[in-house]
Amino acid sequence: MASKPQAPRQQKHLAVLIDADNAPAAIVEGLFEEIAKYGIASVKRIYGDWTSPQLGSWKKVLLDYPIQPIQQFAYTRGKNATDSSLIIDAMDLLYTRRFDGFCLVSSDSDFTRLAARLREEGLEVIGFGEQKTPPPFVKACDKFIYTELLRADAGEPESSAAVHVETPEPKQTNDAPVAADTTPAEPSLPKIPVKLITKVIDDISDEDGWVFMASLGENLRKLKSDFDPRLYGFKKLTDLIKARNGQFELQERGVTTTGGKVLFVRNRKTVVKQ
Repeated sequence: MASKPQAPRQQKHLAVLIDADNAPAAIVEGLFEEIAKYGIASVKRIYGDWTSPQLGSWKKVLLDYPIQPIQQFAYTRGKNATDSSLIIDAMDLLYTRRFDGFCLVSSDSDFTRLAARLREEGLEVIGFGEQKTPPPFVKACDKFIYTELLRADAGEPESSAAVHVETPEPKQTNDAPVAADTTPAEPSLPKIPVKLITKVIDDISDEDGWVFMASLGENLRKLKSDFDPRLYGFKKLTDLIKARNGQFELQERGVTTTGGKVLFVRNRKTVVKQ
Protein backbone atom coordinates (compact mmCIF):
# COMPACT_ATOMS: atom_id res chain seq x y z
CA MET A 1 0.00 0.00 0.00
CA ALA A 2 1.56 3.27 -1.16
CA SER A 3 1.71 6.13 1.32
CA LYS A 4 0.55 9.63 0.49
CA PRO A 5 3.40 12.07 -0.22
CA GLN A 6 4.19 14.19 2.79
CA ALA A 7 4.15 17.98 2.54
CA PRO A 8 7.46 19.62 3.50
CA ARG A 9 7.50 20.92 7.05
CA GLN A 10 7.91 24.62 7.73
CA GLN A 11 11.27 25.43 9.27
CA LYS A 12 11.12 26.10 13.00
CA HIS A 13 12.74 29.21 14.46
CA LEU A 14 15.02 28.29 17.35
CA ALA A 15 16.85 30.30 20.01
CA VAL A 16 20.25 28.79 20.82
CA LEU A 17 21.57 29.68 24.28
CA ILE A 18 25.03 28.36 25.24
CA ASP A 19 26.50 28.19 28.73
CA ALA A 20 30.20 28.71 27.89
CA ASP A 21 31.24 27.58 31.38
CA ASN A 22 29.69 24.14 30.81
CA ALA A 23 30.19 23.47 27.09
CA PRO A 24 33.49 22.87 25.22
CA ALA A 25 34.22 24.86 22.05
CA ALA A 26 35.15 21.61 20.27
CA ILE A 27 31.44 20.87 19.77
CA VAL A 28 30.60 24.07 17.88
CA GLU A 29 30.64 22.69 14.32
CA GLY A 30 28.74 19.54 15.18
CA LEU A 31 26.36 21.53 17.37
CA PHE A 32 25.09 23.79 14.62
CA GLU A 33 24.99 20.95 12.09
CA GLU A 34 22.75 19.08 14.54
CA ILE A 35 20.56 22.12 15.23
CA ALA A 36 20.06 22.61 11.48
CA LYS A 37 18.18 19.28 11.44
CA TYR A 38 15.48 20.77 13.64
CA GLY A 39 15.15 24.34 12.37
CA ILE A 40 16.80 27.71 11.88
CA ALA A 41 19.01 29.11 14.63
CA SER A 42 17.45 32.58 14.58
CA VAL A 43 19.22 33.66 17.77
CA LYS A 44 22.65 32.41 18.84
CA ARG A 45 23.97 33.66 22.18
CA ILE A 46 26.72 32.42 24.46
CA TYR A 47 27.13 33.42 28.10
CA GLY A 48 30.25 33.71 30.22
CA ASP A 49 32.92 35.94 31.69
CA TRP A 50 34.88 36.82 28.56
CA THR A 51 37.68 38.39 30.60
CA SER A 52 38.54 34.89 31.79
CA PRO A 53 41.28 33.00 29.90
CA GLN A 54 39.27 29.80 30.33
CA LEU A 55 36.97 30.88 27.49
CA GLY A 56 39.83 31.43 25.05
CA SER A 57 38.84 28.47 22.86
CA TRP A 58 35.31 29.87 22.47
CA LYS A 59 36.64 33.32 21.47
CA LYS A 60 38.35 31.74 18.45
CA VAL A 61 35.09 30.41 16.95
CA LEU A 62 32.55 33.13 17.77
CA LEU A 63 32.99 34.99 14.48
CA ASP A 64 32.92 31.83 12.36
CA TYR A 65 29.45 30.88 13.57
CA PRO A 66 28.28 34.16 14.32
CA ILE A 67 27.40 33.77 17.99
CA GLN A 68 26.69 36.81 20.13
CA PRO A 69 28.81 36.76 23.32
CA ILE A 70 27.02 37.99 26.44
CA GLN A 71 29.37 39.27 29.11
CA GLN A 72 28.60 38.25 32.68
CA PHE A 73 31.07 38.98 35.45
CA ALA A 74 31.28 36.61 38.39
CA TYR A 75 29.93 38.69 41.27
CA THR A 76 30.94 36.21 43.97
CA ARG A 77 33.50 33.41 44.00
CA GLY A 78 31.82 30.02 43.73
CA LYS A 79 28.52 31.43 42.42
CA ASN A 80 27.59 31.16 38.74
CA ALA A 81 26.01 34.42 37.60
CA THR A 82 26.09 33.15 34.01
CA ASP A 83 23.15 30.84 34.69
CA SER A 84 20.94 33.69 35.88
CA SER A 85 21.81 35.82 32.86
CA LEU A 86 20.95 33.00 30.46
CA ILE A 87 17.65 32.24 32.21
CA ILE A 88 16.58 35.91 32.18
CA ASP A 89 17.33 36.19 28.45
CA ALA A 90 15.46 32.95 27.77
CA MET A 91 12.33 34.30 29.44
CA ASP A 92 12.62 37.60 27.57
CA LEU A 93 12.87 35.71 24.27
CA LEU A 94 9.96 33.48 25.27
CA TYR A 95 7.62 36.44 25.71
CA THR A 96 8.43 37.78 22.23
CA ARG A 97 6.46 34.77 20.90
CA ARG A 98 8.80 34.63 17.90
CA PHE A 99 10.27 31.19 18.54
CA ASP A 100 9.13 27.61 18.10
CA GLY A 101 11.76 26.16 20.38
CA PHE A 102 14.93 26.60 22.40
CA CYS A 103 18.29 24.84 22.31
CA LEU A 104 19.91 24.89 25.75
CA VAL A 105 23.60 23.98 25.62
CA SER A 106 24.90 23.07 29.08
CA SER A 107 25.58 20.14 31.38
CA ASP A 108 24.28 22.10 34.36
CA SER A 109 21.15 20.86 36.14
CA ASP A 110 20.32 24.45 37.13
CA PHE A 111 18.49 24.76 33.79
CA THR A 112 16.02 21.98 34.61
CA ARG A 113 13.26 24.35 35.69
CA LEU A 114 13.89 26.62 32.69
CA ALA A 115 13.44 23.68 30.31
CA ALA A 116 10.21 22.69 32.05
CA ARG A 117 8.91 26.27 31.97
CA LEU A 118 9.55 26.64 28.25
CA ARG A 119 7.73 23.38 27.57
CA GLU A 120 4.79 24.60 29.61
CA GLU A 121 4.42 27.31 26.95
CA GLY A 122 4.21 24.66 24.25
CA LEU A 123 7.73 25.20 22.92
CA GLU A 124 10.14 22.45 21.99
CA VAL A 125 13.28 22.22 24.12
CA ILE A 126 16.38 20.48 22.79
CA GLY A 127 19.15 20.03 25.33
CA PHE A 128 22.85 19.53 24.59
CA GLY A 129 25.27 18.41 27.27
CA GLU A 130 27.89 15.88 28.27
CA GLN A 131 26.97 12.40 29.46
CA LYS A 132 27.63 13.54 33.02
CA THR A 133 24.56 15.82 32.77
CA PRO A 134 22.21 15.10 35.72
CA PRO A 135 19.10 13.08 34.70
CA PRO A 136 16.56 15.74 35.81
CA PHE A 137 17.80 18.18 33.15
CA VAL A 138 17.96 15.43 30.52
CA LYS A 139 14.37 14.36 31.21
CA ALA A 140 13.10 17.95 31.32
CA CYS A 141 13.94 18.36 27.61
CA ASP A 142 11.92 17.06 24.66
CA LYS A 143 15.15 15.74 23.22
CA PHE A 144 18.63 15.61 24.72
CA ILE A 145 21.79 15.09 22.66
CA TYR A 146 25.10 14.20 24.26
CA THR A 147 27.85 16.50 23.06
CA GLU A 148 30.42 13.71 22.98
CA LEU A 149 28.73 12.77 19.69
CA LEU A 150 29.30 16.26 18.29
CA ARG A 151 32.92 16.97 19.17
CA ALA A 152 35.27 17.78 16.30
CA ASP A 153 37.81 15.33 17.72
CA ALA A 154 35.31 12.47 18.01
CA GLY A 155 35.31 9.62 15.54
CA GLU A 156 32.47 8.96 13.11
CA PRO A 157 29.83 6.50 14.38
CA GLU A 158 29.80 3.13 12.72
CA SER A 159 26.89 2.07 10.54
CA SER A 160 26.56 -1.16 12.49
CA ALA A 161 27.39 -2.33 15.97
CA ALA A 162 31.01 -3.08 16.64
CA VAL A 163 31.86 -6.78 16.41
CA HIS A 164 34.47 -8.22 18.72
CA VAL A 165 36.89 -10.46 16.82
CA GLU A 166 38.99 -12.90 18.75
CA THR A 167 42.70 -12.73 17.84
CA PRO A 168 45.07 -15.59 18.63
CA GLU A 169 47.53 -14.94 21.39
CA PRO A 170 51.19 -14.88 20.27
CA LYS A 171 53.09 -18.06 20.98
CA GLN A 172 55.70 -17.80 23.67
CA THR A 173 59.22 -18.93 22.91
CA ASN A 174 62.24 -19.48 25.07
CA ASP A 175 64.08 -16.67 23.28
CA ALA A 176 62.33 -13.71 24.90
CA PRO A 177 59.25 -13.03 27.00
CA VAL A 178 56.17 -11.77 25.21
CA ALA A 179 55.48 -8.13 26.01
CA ALA A 180 52.07 -7.37 27.44
CA ASP A 181 49.65 -5.50 25.16
CA THR A 182 49.42 -1.97 26.52
CA THR A 183 46.97 -0.70 23.87
CA PRO A 184 44.07 0.98 25.68
CA ALA A 185 40.76 -0.80 25.20
CA GLU A 186 38.11 1.03 23.19
CA PRO A 187 35.12 2.16 25.27
CA SER A 188 32.27 -0.32 24.96
CA LEU A 189 28.97 0.86 23.50
CA PRO A 190 25.89 0.86 25.73
CA LYS A 191 23.43 -1.97 25.29
CA ILE A 192 20.70 -1.35 22.70
CA PRO A 193 17.34 -0.90 24.50
CA VAL A 194 15.59 -3.65 22.52
CA LYS A 195 12.83 -4.07 25.13
CA LEU A 196 11.97 -0.37 24.96
CA ILE A 197 11.84 -0.42 21.14
CA THR A 198 9.70 -3.56 21.17
CA LYS A 199 7.27 -2.05 23.68
CA VAL A 200 6.89 1.19 21.72
CA ILE A 201 6.15 -0.75 18.53
CA ASP A 202 3.53 -2.82 20.37
CA ASP A 203 1.93 0.31 21.82
CA ILE A 204 1.54 2.35 18.61
CA SER A 205 1.34 -0.28 15.87
CA ASP A 206 -1.65 -0.88 13.57
CA GLU A 207 -3.66 -4.11 13.64
CA ASP A 208 -0.97 -5.89 11.64
CA GLY A 209 1.81 -4.70 13.93
CA TRP A 210 3.35 -2.12 11.56
CA VAL A 211 4.66 1.29 12.68
CA PHE A 212 5.88 4.19 10.53
CA MET A 213 9.63 4.48 11.23
CA ALA A 214 9.46 8.23 11.88
CA SER A 215 6.66 7.69 14.41
CA LEU A 216 8.76 5.07 16.17
CA GLY A 217 11.63 7.54 16.53
CA GLU A 218 9.36 10.30 17.85
CA ASN A 219 7.75 8.03 20.44
CA LEU A 220 11.10 6.65 21.60
CA ARG A 221 12.26 10.19 22.31
CA LYS A 222 9.06 10.94 24.19
CA LEU A 223 9.79 8.08 26.57
CA LYS A 224 13.58 8.52 26.63
CA SER A 225 14.62 12.06 25.70
CA ASP A 226 18.29 11.08 25.28
CA PHE A 227 17.56 8.17 22.92
CA ASP A 228 19.99 8.49 20.02
CA PRO A 229 21.08 5.67 17.65
CA ARG A 230 24.59 7.15 17.57
CA LEU A 231 25.05 6.20 21.23
CA TYR A 232 24.83 2.55 20.17
CA GLY A 233 27.14 2.87 17.14
CA PHE A 234 24.56 3.58 14.42
CA LYS A 235 24.11 6.67 12.30
CA LYS A 236 20.33 6.32 12.00
CA LEU A 237 17.49 4.43 13.69
CA THR A 238 16.96 2.52 10.44
CA ASP A 239 20.53 1.16 10.62
CA LEU A 240 19.95 0.02 14.21
CA ILE A 241 16.71 -1.76 13.24
CA LYS A 242 18.38 -3.47 10.26
CA ALA A 243 21.19 -4.74 12.47
CA ARG A 244 18.56 -6.35 14.71
CA ASN A 245 16.76 -8.14 11.89
CA GLY A 246 16.19 -11.12 14.15
CA GLN A 247 13.83 -9.05 16.27
CA PHE A 248 12.46 -6.49 13.78
CA GLU A 249 11.10 -6.58 10.26
CA LEU A 250 11.24 -3.70 7.75
CA GLN A 251 8.90 -2.91 4.87
CA GLU A 252 9.20 -0.22 2.16
CA ARG A 253 6.04 1.59 1.03
CA GLY A 254 6.83 4.05 -1.71
CA VAL A 255 8.95 7.19 -1.48
CA THR A 256 8.67 10.61 0.14
CA THR A 257 8.46 13.92 -1.73
CA THR A 258 12.23 14.27 -1.29
CA GLY A 259 12.91 10.84 -2.79
CA GLY A 260 13.55 8.98 0.45
CA LYS A 261 12.07 5.58 1.25
CA VAL A 262 8.92 5.35 3.36
CA LEU A 263 9.78 2.66 5.91
CA PHE A 264 7.60 0.72 8.33
CA VAL A 265 8.79 -1.63 11.07
CA ARG A 266 7.23 -4.33 13.25
CA ASN A 267 8.32 -6.90 15.80
CA ARG A 268 9.00 -10.27 14.20
CA LYS A 269 7.02 -12.01 16.92
CA THR A 270 3.85 -10.24 15.66
CA VAL A 271 1.28 -12.60 14.24
CA VAL A 272 -0.52 -11.08 11.24
CA LYS A 273 -4.29 -11.31 11.53
CA GLN A 274 -6.03 -13.09 8.68
